[in-house]
Amino acid sequence: MDPQLLGAMGTVFKWAGFASLPLFALPLLALAVPGLLDGVAKRVIALIDRITGTALGAAMFAGAVLIFAQLAVVVLRYAFGLSYTWLSEIVMYAFAAMFMLGGAAALRDGAHVRVDILRPRFGEAGRNWIELAGAYLFLFPVCVRIITTSETGLARSWMLLEGSRESDGLPILFLFKTMVPAFAVLLMAQGLSESLKAALRLTGALPPAEPAADAEASGHGA
Repeated sequence: MDPQLLGAMGTVFKWAGFASLPLFALPLLALAVPGLLDGVAKRVIALIDRITGTALGAAMFAGAVLIFAQLAVVVLRYAFGLSYTWLSEIVMYAFAAMFMLGGAAALRDGAHVRVDILRPRFGEAGRNWIELAGAYLFLFPVCVRIITTSETGLARSWMLLEGSRESDGLPILFLFKTMVPAFAVLLMAQGLSESLKAALRLTGALPPAEPAADAEASGHGA
């Protein structure tokens, strides 16, 4: 890949990142001026949740590939004494894709393992404030850190169209590395959606979370 083209692509991505920054002020604006941006916030929530759902579908497909590829590895190795690097790499890549593409959907559906000590003691408003604080203090900074630290290595990998270090491996290591920032972007976007939901619940623009969902989320805690 042409280094100049790669540099131009990097510039485009950086400016796209800067252009998206105002979106992360939406939850705070929705809290500060109730009713002003409710329509915009709800459309952003719907869009992000749809994108997350699409990523979940890809993660489910990766899970199916993982099962069949691992089955093939076992059968070939123990029944026929055969071993292929490319097949083992398919297992590794599929597992990574399942995790990284499905992480945002897990956040959306409250499926992440929580270690809640104080959260269950608070009421609906307290839980929403905790969601907002957790997103801005922990989730967003960690995702930004992942994106910025992976940028240089990813650009070099794409420039070389990096493949497996093994002769019979898959020539798609650069795509595998791309899943790291993709995971961070998806998780950050879903964090924005969850922050908007919390803000709109605090202002009354959205109904409180369903008790069943709250109980399930609390059940993940310790």
